[in-house]
Amino acid sequence: MQPVSVITFGEILFRLSPEWANHRAAMYVGGAEANVAAALGTWGNTVAYISKAPDNGLSRQAMAQLEAAGIATDRMLWGGDRIGAYYLSQGADLKHSEVVYDRKYSSFSEIQPGTVDWDALLEGANWFHWSAISPALNANAVLICREVLEAATRKGMTISTDLNYRSKLWQYGQSPLDVMPALSEYCHVIMGNIWAADMMLGVHLNKEAVGENSKEGYLQAARESAAAIIARFPKCDRVAFTFRFSEGPTHNQYYAVYYTQGELFVSRQYETNDVVDRVGSGDSFMAGLIHANLHGFTPQDTIGYAAAAAYTKLFRMGDFNLTPRETITQMM
Repeated sequence: MQPVSVITFGEILFRLSPEWANHRAAMYVGGAEANVAAALGTWGNTVAYISKAPDNGLSRQAMAQLEAAGIATDRMLWGGDRIGAYYLSQGADLKHSEVVYDRKYSSFSEIQPGTVDWDALLEGANWFHWSAISPALNANAVLICREVLEAATRKGMTISTDLNYRSKLWQYGQSPLDVMPALSEYCHVIMGNIWAADMMLGVHLNKEAVGENSKEGYLQAARESAAAIIARFPKCDRVAFTFRFSEGPTHNQYYAVYYTQGELFVSRQYETNDVVDRVGSGDSFMAGLIHANLHGFTPQDTIGYAAAAAYTKLFRMGDFNLTPRETITQMM
């Protein structure tokens, strides 16, 4: 295995976006953690991705897509019967009802606890990234996440997570609040939004401030929620939240915040009526946070780069953000 700066871990997925009028469908390789890896690889970082896939020709073609984005796939697990999929109309948002998951019995979802040498798989890397989507799959996936997080901790890796909430997952009898606080104890960097922090970590949300429906109110709530996360999770010293507002299929207003060392840093605000594809925007933001931390950006430049990265994804079809870092830097 080649040494890398970052390892991301999660389920590889196929996205199918039907166009019924034209009797065709676009197909993309994705999954939140693969999307993070693709952006990092595009920006010149050394990054590997760990998932599990059946050993067949379709999986090899998927690996070729990852490798083309600069992702090392030599740590992949092999076995099982299928790669999971999801169906989403082009331009729709994963957080809304349009998404249909087809992930049961996937290779990744059937990884069994106690069967993988995570210490060996994480060798030669400094940063480990996972997201809340993985423990949403089933009870065994929670145990798998704990195993790999303990291995990453033993190896002294910086650990980041994205509080991705998918309402159509979490169907096995446990809620995010039953699972995510304990797993987040391992993390140094926590990203999400103020509503996810409330729903998944039980962090108090200042509903009075949010109820003002103003940027000032949202920033106040963000500052309070971020400070509460850092107070509650001793290893965490960096928190980032995104704010996305949409008034139509192609509209998006966007800004983000980064809280560290007791100070809130705010990105510039973006707005567009020309959204092409929303999928992967949050993953691009997470990749931007990791990239900026790896390269010693100031906190203000960190949130500036991450927000610009997220915004550029809105204009790219597919799950991966392949926008060059020079373009993102110019947008900052």
